[in-house]
Amino acid sequence: MRICIFGAGAVGSHFAVRLARAGHDVACVMRGPHLDAVKTGGLTLKVGDTNVTARVKASSDPAELGPQDVVISTLKATGIGALATGLAPLLKDDTAVVFAQNGIPWWYDLGLPADHPRIPDLGFLDPGGQLRAAIPKERIIGGVIFSSNEVIRPGVVANLSLDRNRLLIGECDDRQSERITRLRNALSDAAIDSPEVKQVREAIWSKLLTNMLLSVLCLLTGLTARAVRDDPSMRDVIPRLLDEANAVATRFIPEVKRVTRSGPAPDHKPSILQDYELGRAMEIDVLVRAPAAFARAAGLSTPMLDLMAALAIQKARDKALYPG
Repeated sequence: MRICIFGAGAVGSHFAVRLARAGHDVACVMRGPHLDAVKTGGLTLKVGDTNVTARVKASSDPAELGPQDVVISTLKATGIGALATGLAPLLKDDTAVVFAQNGIPWWYDLGLPADHPRIPDLGFLDPGGQLRAAIPKERIIGGVIFSSNEVIRPGVVANLSLDRNRLLIGECDDRQSERITRLRNALSDAAIDSPEVKQVREAIWSKLLTNMLLSVLCLLTGLTARAVRDDPSMRDVIPRLLDEANAVATRFIPEVKRVTRSGPAPDHKPSILQDYELGRAMEIDVLVRAPAAFARAAGLSTPMLDLMAALAIQKARDKALYPG
């Protein structure tokens, strides 16, 4: 398959190497020193003590890469607007676009069944409706990533979750399509776990239940995910936050598996904390603001989540990393 990774940072670069080594024609949209290094020496994945290098096409200009069978966007939610203007040269009539990102996605309302509970207005996730205008529902595939990675130097990415590298995918209307089967097989052949998903929004909420808590708590404390989970002062806080988060998730997706305790956590700073420390735009809207909006739409009282959201937004504003 011709597969383009749009926004090949840490996670995208990891997947690009695995897909290329599995025999696929892989192209990457990337920029800066990372791009320069890949053009010169290829893209290297470090897994434990093993280094694997793959030659991939790479450019900051999608027009140089040509039409693709699949585009996998690994852009963070804060940069996903780049797809609205950059995607067109990569598209054929049947090109699918996988949105593999954290949190509530901009397309959440597309393809919902008629009996789904009323959701909040999520227009703030796609300002001006640019993505909605550029990408029709028929192209959209939802994606949920479970994989911890870090660019350790330009051209080299380290996989920090050796036993857990997964990309869950599903049509936005949850039909089981031929293209989903083909892509799932391609991912599995590349040692990227991709089991069948009956409801892609269930997968989204399942990850969000812990991600929105541990990641934001890491932002507020400056600690790694493991340190937050193991901190005695958080022993009573995390379960109370989980109770509220579970209530929101199950109101909209009754089938979602409730999280009753925080499971294994990497001794690694989540991306939202890394972005804060590096002065980059942060995924606060998809991880904090959107879940709070769902709670309000359902008429649920979530004082712990509301407080955490307010503190996260204020912390980001103090560093001019959040508007307003």
